[in-house]
Amino acid sequence: MNLKRIVSELMPALLFAALGFLVMGYHPGLEDDGVYLTAVKADLNPALFPHNSEFFRVQLQATVFDGWMAHFVQWTGIPLAWAELFWQFASLFLILWACHRIARQIFAETHAQWAAVAMVAAMLTLPVAGTALNIADQHLHPRNLATALILLAISRILDGKRWHAAPLLMLAFLLHPIMAAMGISFSAVLMFALRQEAPVPLRSVQDSMAGAAPLGWMFEPSSPTWREAVATRGYYFLYNWAWYEWLGALAPLFLFWLLSRIAQKRGETLLARFALAVFVYGAFQQILAMVILAPSSLERLAPLQPMRYLQLVYIFMALAAGGLIGRFLLKDKAWRWAVYLLVFNGSMFLVQWKLIDDGAHLELPGEVSSNPWLQAFAWIRQNTPTDAYFALDPQYLSALREDFHSFRALAERSQLSDADKDAAVVTQVPTLSPEWHLQQVAQARWTHFQLADFERLKKQFGVDWVLVAYPQPAGLICRWHNDTLTACQIP
Repeated sequence: MNLKRIVSELMPALLFAALGFLVMGYHPGLEDDGVYLTAVKADLNPALFPHNSEFFRVQLQATVFDGWMAHFVQWTGIPLAWAELFWQFASLFLILWACHRIARQIFAETHAQWAAVAMVAAMLTLPVAGTALNIADQHLHPRNLATALILLAISRILDGKRWHAAPLLMLAFLLHPIMAAMGISFSAVLMFALRQEAPVPLRSVQDSMAGAAPLGWMFEPSSPTWREAVATRGYYFLYNWAWYEWLGALAPLFLFWLLSRIAQKRGETLLARFALAVFVYGAFQQILAMVILAPSSLERLAPLQPMRYLQLVYIFMALAAGGLIGRFLLKDKAWRWAVYLLVFNGSMFLVQWKLIDDGAHLELPGEVSSNPWLQAFAWIRQNTPTDAYFALDPQYLSALREDFHSFRALAERSQLSDADKDAAVVTQVPTLSPEWHLQQVAQARWTHFQLADFERLKKQFGVDWVLVAYPQPAGLICRWHNDTLTACQIP
């Protein structure tokens, strides 16, 4: 790659990736990272999490992500916190670089191409209808890396290099099978829309997907305790979505149909076919989702979350909207570009800033947090035995100022199951539902617990530490506290 191409293509993509990273924020250990980061730490230190590790280990059988990250840390010697930050930024860069390569095919004007990239960069945390997804996650997630690989595969198809798409989609499948399935589906539709036959290797990947993931836990029968866990995931139930969530699902499909018609009339064949592919892909996946999520006989398929096909649609919607704004409004006017970047990036930044109670928009390695929960997790990580077994409020993730940071991932200690993220894992792994239910019942009415209740948990499960509100109930042996929380041993 010559210097001119580096300056004209890679450098702007790096700058937009940096801007997107600053706008979206960075929060390791947040939400789904409670599973993935925990698993990586367990791979690096097998002594961690001697209790309840099945709540993150079993689901990780479907991806090579945790093992790959652990090996990367071991091979390079880079501390895990910095390795996660590096790959988070790298995944955002690859997403935006791939978006530029796609935009370069469907928009002739340079300013339209980069306006498309700028819009995607600003909208990385855009909620995807009612799916509980954003376009990208604010922490390193295999979905981010899989998305980058899928978009690169799509760019190769648009470049006429269909054979290059197959290994990229295979790698995406190893990282995140569900999102890769969506990528493979769209790639097949796009190749058909471009009047090109799908290559044999790509068809074989699609046809062998069911056999490529023979994970027994994915096909376990449902049970009452499993249904209890599923009931905590409101976004699984398509027919319970609010009207505006349905609008968020169906309106983009109509807009891509309309864009296809307009582009065809203007003689922009490739843009028209790309828009048509998005419409056909979305319509097919929408119908499939409505079939899967309607009958109770298919309830076991609900955790596959077929509506997550919308993630790709939303990426393409942001890309197309940005490209059209660049073409018809921005052109090469610097002041218009300044207003464009300020409005979209500024508004998304303010939304993300307000979502985190303590305003910790970038949780970078080595920083001392002012968040009382993160302070507690840090003290526990540094001052309690590796085999300590904790209990804490099963609803702690939604507590004031907690902001859905994972205890396991950040405190690096075993815990009794929680009512939120562990419930999400149970929906994927029904065999965990009886133990999850047992632990939830044992922790019911947590806010009213006294010493006898904690002693019961110790006798029943072997729990020997608790993280409770400060001041603590009488009788506990407390080792540390701040204004909100205290870490105590059960006598």
